[in-house]
Amino acid sequence: MDTRIALIGIIVENLDAVDKLNELLHQYGKYIVGRMGLPYRAANVSIISVVVDAPQDSISALSGKIGMLPGIRTKTIYSKLSTAK
Repeated sequence: MDTRIALIGIIVENLDAVDKLNELLHQYGKYIVGRMGLPYRAANVSIISVVVDAPQDSISALSGKIGMLPGIRTKTIYSKLSTAK
């Protein structure tokens, strides 16, 4: 199966959506290589970076589902590299 490496950048503006966000990340946990979260208290937001190695459609599905959560912004950057698992 060919997979791609991607970075999903997430800005959480509505802390009420965090439980749903974590649930989604848990559902796709087998693809997550690493995750880093930073609370930016001065702006009352949290910034999360998630690195994934997954099939293209799984990355798109996860990113799309995250983007539909209220008060959450997301952007995905894809590597040109693909990996075979």
